[in-house]
Amino acid sequence: MRAYWVPQRNHKHEGSLEGVQRVAGIPRGEPLRARLGDTMPAMRSAPLRFFSERPLLAAVLGAACIAFSAPFVRLSNASPTTVAVFRCTYALPVLGVLSSLERFRFGPRTTREHVLAVVAGIAFAADLITWHHSIEAVGAGLATVLGNLQVVVVGVIAWLVLKEPADRRVFAAIPVVVAGVVLVSGAVGAGAYGRDPTLGVIYGLLTSVAYSVFILVHREGARDLNRPAGPLFEATLVTTVVAMLFGVLTRDVDLTPVWPGHGWLIGLALSSQVVGWLLLSISLPRLPAAMSSVLLLLQPVGALMLGAAIFAEHPSPVQLGGVALILAGVILAAWGRSSRRADKKAAIPEPATP
Repeated sequence: MRAYWVPQRNHKHEGSLEGVQRVAGIPRGEPLRARLGDTMPAMRSAPLRFFSERPLLAAVLGAACIAFSAPFVRLSNASPTTVAVFRCTYALPVLGVLSSLERFRFGPRTTREHVLAVVAGIAFAADLITWHHSIEAVGAGLATVLGNLQVVVVGVIAWLVLKEPADRRVFAAIPVVVAGVVLVSGAVGAGAYGRDPTLGVIYGLLTSVAYSVFILVHREGARDLNRPAGPLFEATLVTTVVAMLFGVLTRDVDLTPVWPGHGWLIGLALSSQVVGWLLLSISLPRLPAAMSSVLLLLQPVGALMLGAAIFAEHPSPVQLGGVALILAGVILAAWGRSSRRADKKAAIPEPATP
């Protein structure tokens, strides 16, 4: 009979990762994957590996998932803050599991990355709440188009605050999108769609600023393209807490689950916050800059079509002209910024809408 060596049991570390590392002789705090290398089975799931090898398919599906965000918000019939709270709450379990797998494979994230996730989460909470108010005021389709303004705002903030080189195409896009915003607001022409188009545009602009801050901070804390779930999980957790506190202070949150409203919120969490974000995170950095810019059109155009089909949202011809101007300016700005980032080693995608 062949004799096998059996390590002495240590009840203090039995069943823990620390116990495995002690038995294997790996120093405490060193990622297990770093020492075992290819002898350890890859922790990346088959679906993520499948889509990382097919970035165009992943990007199209991710954009389609996020296009459903605004319709799901309207279908839930919940208040803006309630939607923000439960969109993130229902996404946390899935993101938490994926984040744990990444940590097991690559080791813990740095303190700086945790701090950046907190700041990103606060900005994302502001983004979601203002965007949901914009949906109430001007409809799902137009609110999604207004959310695309972050592409231009990010370029301006990056130039003013981060001292990144100015891109002429970003600044050329500003008057184009401003003209589009004026037309969408209903200030020109008659028969503008929306309960309060002007208020919807104001909330849309606030959404763009908050989302731009989130994108810039999240980009710094999520440089590692091999672990997209960790930064997203931490930011989503912070967003949940901040939105909850804001809702309590403003009395705009209802924590009682109501059906079918919360069914739509579960769909929003899984489709947009989990699947949509992860698919775009693993796909857009692997695509040519020009193609990534064109793919930005899928989200607002898809939301406009869904708004018309589901809620009979029919913006006026003047507002549709404004939509065309905004999207043209967004593509111009995104093309310039994506082309400049193409020579950099690390970059994360910037989904056009929350």
